[in-house]
Formats: sequence, C-alpha cells, structure tokens
Amino acid sequence: MMNRIEEIHKFLEETPNDPFLHYALTMEYVKLEELDTARDLFQKLVDEYGDYVGTYYHFGKLLEKVNEKDYALTIYQKGIEIARSKRNFHALNELQGAYNLASGLDEDDDY
Repeated sequence: MMNRIEEIHKFLEETPNDPFLHYALTMEYVKLEELDTARDLFQKLVDEYGDYVGTYYHFGKLLEKVNEKDYALTIYQKGIEIARSKRNFHALNELQGAYNLASGLDEDDDY
C-alpha cells in the first residue's frame, strides 16, 4: 500500500506542473515535521508557481516556526499582493492577519 507521499509523486509524474500537487506534497512533509524538506518545497512553489496563493500562509507559518521571522513577513506580504490581485479575499484576510500577528500589530486572540 502506497503512502501519501508516494501517491502524490505518482500523480506528479502524470501532471508535473500542477501547483496543487506540489503544495499537497509540501504539506505532507509539514505534517511529518520534516521542516527542511518542507521549506525547500515551499520555496520551490513560490519560485515556480508564484500565483498559487495557498502557499504563502503556510510557508510564512513554517518560516516563523524555524525562526525566520523577517522572511516570513516578506512571504506574507507577497501573498497579500497575490491574493489582492486575484481578488481572493479569504486568503487576503488570513495573510493580513498572519502578517499583523507576526509583526506584532495584533495580539494573538486564539483561545
């Protein structure tokens, strides 16, 4: 039985330029706490599929987790620009909230 990562790699062989599949693969590495691999894959997503807005929130969170706060803020800002250009207001609000929290503009109001 194939694991999820093997399954996604198989799909990528069929459709290698599908940004969602690259994103799904990256998120599997996040779940496994393989943060170096996930970081590299997030960077590849930003470099090769910059319009894929789903990348930016989770990449920023990972960067915060590995103490790359300045780069996280840059990633959030880039994601905000992409979300705004695509009129994806849900993503825009999430990214703006993450940016504000990371930059100390908002208090964390999670319970």
